[in-house]
Amino acid sequence: MGASFWIKRYLLAAIPLFAILAAVEWFKGSNRTIDYLSAGAWAVIAAGIFTFAGWRRLRNTQACKLCDTFDAAAGKDSKAP
Repeated sequence: MGASFWIKRYLLAAIPLFAILAAVEWFKGSNRTIDYLSAGAWAVIAAGIFTFAGWRRLRNTQACKLCDTFDAAAGKDSKAP
């Protein structure tokens, strides 16, 4: 999964989240720019955490051929915890 996958995933999280947070500010009756900037900042942060967690989960489940080679040479079972 390349960079374009993760960028798309980030944008698919950030854009709807910003829309939801901006709608909440609008329903509260807020019309200040700072409130919408705050909604944007929270959307950026939350989408970043979401994307990083997915990337890290994927990275930790991928097999490492080099690590498996060292484990086999040492006589360890690569499937053991």
